[in-house]
Parts: sequence; structure tokens; C-alpha cells
Amino acid sequence: MAERRRYRSVRGGEWLFAAFGLPLALLGAGYALAVLYAGALLSLTVLGLPFVVVALLGARGFGTLHRRLVGRLLDERVEAPAGLYRPAGLVARGRVVLTDPVAWRTLLYLVLRLPLGVLGFGAAVVLPLGCGWLIGFPLWVRLLQPASRSFSWLDAGSSVLGLALLSAVPGAIRASSGANRRLARLLLGPAGAQRRVRELETARATLLAENTDQLRRLERDLHDGTQARLVALAITLSLADDALAAGSGSGPDLGRLRTLVNRARGQTDDTIAELRRLTRGIHPAALDGGLGEALPGLTATSPVPVTVRLDLRERLEPVIERAVYFCAAELLTNVAKHSDARSAELVASVTGGRVRLVVRDDGRGGAAVGAGTGLAGLAERLAAVDGVLRVDSPRGGPTVVTAELPTRL
Repeated sequence: MAERRRYRSVRGGEWLFAAFGLPLALLGAGYALAVLYAGALLSLTVLGLPFVVVALLGARGFGTLHRRLVGRLLDERVEAPAGLYRPAGLVARGRVVLTDPVAWRTLLYLVLRLPLGVLGFGAAVVLPLGCGWLIGFPLWVRLLQPASRSFSWLDAGSSVLGLALLSAVPGAIRASSGANRRLARLLLGPAGAQRRVRELETARATLLAENTDQLRRLERDLHDGTQARLVALAITLSLADDALAAGSGSGPDLGRLRTLVNRARGQTDDTIAELRRLTRGIHPAALDGGLGEALPGLTATSPVPVTVRLDLRERLEPVIERAVYFCAAELLTNVAKHSDARSAELVASVTGGRVRLVVRDDGRGGAAVGAGTGLAGLAERLAAVDGVLRVDSPRGGPTVVTAELPTRL
């Protein structure tokens, strides 16, 4: 029933985009075709390249306008491409514009937008008007023909056909809106290479910020924790040395020395444990034997019972192993803290040069990237090593989080 209601419902923005988008589609397509035609004619003259440069800059303006319309009316946010690089000199700037993939892809969008605009206008305006004419066909015929006319099967058939077509109007408008959304995402956003560069820049900035925070935290822990323990150990050893010096004539106080040595031994053990805790996040010792040994040990410490299924046919690169290990640790922590799950499952496999990590739980669901469970940061860290994170967590559960990474960078 929900799916049927969604099919029959049409947002006001979708109808406006379909009904009033045809003039803009005609203008855009005319502009694109005129640019291509005039550019080809003027290519053998001095005015050819300057004309194409100006026209491509205008195409970028059309792209900005259409991105805003798609965002406002169709509720589809299309990421704006990067601005043009502006080198010194008119010739260099013209070369940049002529080789701008964003402008050329916008021209292609303007050409393809025309048939979609015609179809959308037909679905939003022509089809409802035609349905109204078919439904009222018996009345129109009697108004046009004053003579008495008996009711026929044609009258009934036209009304039924009109009602049937009218019920298809919302679906036709939604299909037109979906096609326009996909076309805008494909051609009005950044090119694939530009999008990849942005993702890598964002991931690099995230990793640099995290590494800086980790170094500061490590420095603070060493200063406030380990250094203080070492200072206390040095004081204890100094006291032991003083006890030895004070008892040089009559012999040292063995009871006091034993107390100081035991204290020094305890302080040494505490310092070693502190150093182990600090270095555990730099490179987990569990990874020395690979993920096949590390992941079962990780799940054994989880307060939620975890079933482990591994199919790791090859050893991964150390960077990938660390990423998978910390991803599994973060996901299992989320299960224990946020899901109210009674059981969970961890599956890791390697196929086709990709490692796949899946964590399932039978908790309450509702997990999402950016919902305050650390999934957004985890997705950014995975993006830095060419990985992706997918979350499927409907309300009421179950939650399935999948991470995919390459086995080699």
C-alpha cells in the first residue's frame, strides 16, 4: 500500500519541472545546437575559437541554472564541479576553456534535455488534457451535435480509457522526474576524475587531521602518564641508593631496601603496561599473524556473542589489513554500544582482488552514516584506501554494514 501511495503521489516541484521546463529545454537545446553549428562554420576563421570559448563559458552558466532547478524542484542535489583554472594570458585561458570537460558535458546535457522536456510536458500537461477530453467525450459530442444522440459503446469506452490514462499520469511524471535526476547527476556534476580527486583530497585531509590528533594524544599520554611513571621510578631508585649509602657503615636496612625494590618493580611493570597500551593503536600485535588470527581474537573480546566466518585465501597488504582490522573493531564497538543486539556475525572474504567485510547484528537498527556512531569517519578512512562502506539498517533491524577494499593499493 505504501508503494502504491508513493506511485500515485507527485510532488509539486516535479509537476512544475515537467510542465514549465519545456521552454527552458527548448532554449538550452537551441543554444547547444547553435554553438555546435556556428562553431563548425567559424572554425576556419579567426572568430571560430573565440566564439567557442565564449559559448562554452555560457554553457557553464546554463549548467549552474539547471543544477539549481533540479535541486529546488526535484530535490536532487547535484554537486557543483570545480571552477575553471585561470592561468596567466588569454591564450592559456582559452585553451583551458576549450578543454573543459564540464562545459562540453553541459552541452550534451542541454541536447538530451530536450526530448526529456517534451516527454515531461506531455505527461504533465498534454496527457491530463487528453484524459479530460476522453472522459467528457459524451458531453462534447452532444454539445457539438444538437440533434439527439443515443449513448453508445464509444461513449463508455472513451470515458473508461480516459480514467485509465489519468491514473497513469502520476507514474509518468515520476518516471520523467527520475530520468531528469539521473541525467543531471551524470552530466552536470563533476567528471569522474574530478570527483575521485575530491574524494581523495577529503580523505587525505581527514587522515591528516586524525593523525595529528593521534600524535597530540600520544604526546599528552607520554607526558602525563609514562613520563610521570618514569620520574617516580627514578625517585624510588634514588631512595634505594640513599638507603645503601646511609647504611654503608653498619649495613643497609634490608627491610627498607626490599620495600623500595618492590615498589620499583611495580612501577616498572606499570610503565611497561602503559607503553603497550599506547603502542597498541600504532600497529596491533594481533596483525603479525594476519587477519585470520587477528579477527577471531578481536571478536572474542566483544560483549555481544559474535559468529566469525573467514575466507581469506591470501595475505593482504599491511595498510589494507590495518584498515580492515580497525573497521571491524569500530563496527563491533558500535554493535556493543548502540544496537542492543543479542548476537552478531562477522564475515570476511577475499575474491577477485577485493576484500569484503560484513558485520550483521539483530539489534534495533536505525544506523546511518552521519548519525553519530562514527560511521561517517569510518567511511572517510576507507575512502583513503579506495574502500567503500554501505549501511543497510532499517528501523527494527537487522543491521548489515559492508566494507569493501582492494587487496592491493
